[in-house]
Amino acid sequence: MKLSGRDLARLIAKPEADRLGVLLYGADPMRVAIQRQDLLKSLVGKTAEEEMRLTRIPGSDLRSDPARLNDAIKARGFFPGPCAVFVEDATDAAAPAILAAMQDWQAGDATLVIAAGALKPSSKLRKAFESHNNAYAAPIYDDPMDRAEIERRLNEADLPAPDRNAMGELETLASALDPGDMRQLIEKLSLYKLDDASPITPDDIAAVAPASTEAALDEILHIVAEGRASAIGPLMSRLAAQGQGGVAICIALTRHFKALYAAASDPKGPQAGIAAIRPPVFWKNRDRMIRQAQAWGVEKLSRALSELVQTDLTLRSSQRAPDRAVIERALIRLAMLARARG
Repeated sequence: MKLSGRDLARLIAKPEADRLGVLLYGADPMRVAIQRQDLLKSLVGKTAEEEMRLTRIPGSDLRSDPARLNDAIKARGFFPGPCAVFVEDATDAAAPAILAAMQDWQAGDATLVIAAGALKPSSKLRKAFESHNNAYAAPIYDDPMDRAEIERRLNEADLPAPDRNAMGELETLASALDPGDMRQLIEKLSLYKLDDASPITPDDIAAVAPASTEAALDEILHIVAEGRASAIGPLMSRLAAQGQGGVAICIALTRHFKALYAAASDPKGPQAGIAAIRPPVFWKNRDRMIRQAQAWGVEKLSRALSELVQTDLTLRSSQRAPDRAVIERALIRLAMLARARG
């Protein structure tokens, strides 16, 4: 049987001990590894390996020793509790051994957990688990943590519930970070909130969130949008020292001004427009961008976007002027436009 993401989450929360096994597969090894760790911990507990109730077998070993898997599934340990056999990095080359073990499996044998990379629909492993009435096949997609998974991770870490703004920030971070980094952030948050039962706030998250390597780039977007032309030169020197090219700056600025244009043209007003942007705008920037959208207006933002398109074309052409000079002049023109009337 094939499991959806929600079905897998329910299985991890409440494992079914009488199931033959689960095949986890996906293109991102980190995402597959996280789901596998969660499933095994829920299925056999944290101490299963020390108590010899969990057996690990590399998938490559099954080609030379196919009987090893069946022996491991049938083995009985000295300690009480459920048992599992985990086959890591499995491919279709290990399929004959895995399919033979599935055929011999009986109630009371160890649960089989298989972790694999991306498998085609024609894969023997996929077909075997998808068609089996007592086994699951669970594809792991490259999706960010959703709200339900974030809440589950917070609960597992014994963290208090976040307030509304804090949950929004966690969802924003989840869309930007891979699952492994997101788990580390939640672990840091649990240490930061140790003995503090108050709700998680955006300030708590900001204290443990990874520092942006693009702080100067983020700041120049606001400087230009706020018409602070005198601050452009020094910040451009910082960006040049960081290795930021003119095209990258132009792309980031275009994205920022498109967000402002969407906010300014929203029929419900800039505040509703900023709230509707996806991925969500970081909470500390929302009021700032609302003010920028109100100050610019739709007409001037349209002119700014036209200027940025032309600058992008110039930067990508065979022009002889240095990239920094081209982009810096464009930024100054935009900053002056921000201060112009009408």
